[in-house]
Amino acid sequence: MNYIIDGLFQAIQLLINGDGETYSAVYASIRVSVYSMIVSLFIGIPAGFLMGHHDFLWKKHIRTITDTLMSLPTVLVGLLVYAFLTNRGPLGEYGFLFTLEGIAIGQAILALPIVIALTATAVESMDYKLKVTLVSLGASRRQVLFSTLWEARYGILAASMNAFGRVLTEVGIAMMVGGNIKWHTRTITTAIALETNKGEFVTGVALGIVLMAIAFIVNFSLSFLRNRS
Repeated sequence: MNYIIDGLFQAIQLLINGDGETYSAVYASIRVSVYSMIVSLFIGIPAGFLMGHHDFLWKKHIRTITDTLMSLPTVLVGLLVYAFLTNRGPLGEYGFLFTLEGIAIGQAILALPIVIALTATAVESMDYKLKVTLVSLGASRRQVLFSTLWEARYGILAASMNAFGRVLTEVGIAMMVGGNIKWHTRTITTAIALETNKGEFVTGVALGIVLMAIAFIVNFSLSFLRNRS
């Protein structure tokens, strides 16, 4: 247990002293998480609303596929994204391999099914009379859309928190697509894996505590906003 306590003090020391390598990994993790969440929320919330609010052909099959993709292995996503972004792949000319943007692409793919499925569940769990009431009151389609999203906001917020947690703690995609390049694409999770393999358990614990702190701050902030609303 001593190395855990030592890791806690070392984490505090690294942050107070402004350790460049540590802050570089923290910055990379936050940056790719923000990029991937913006993309996944921008696409996933409307897609989840349509899936939960409307009936269409093959809906059950598409929903089953979406639910299954929520447990998509990260190394598989990393492998597929790497195949597309490599020089021999269809997107190789854009130079996204071994960049933070490339990691964000893979993590957005990982988070997207979570946002879609949980948003659809939130919309489906609402009172079916809501739409009828809004239409009877003369609401337009846009008003129905925003009113439904507002009523399902807690479920959508939960979807966002789940997706963010999966993205922030992801290792496989960051390692395979980013290459774990120091001062460039090394994230907190890949740094933890590297330091542990080197036998630097204290440093790994320190970075793990920093990762937990970031996740706690984000989730606490979202919960605070939910309670205030």
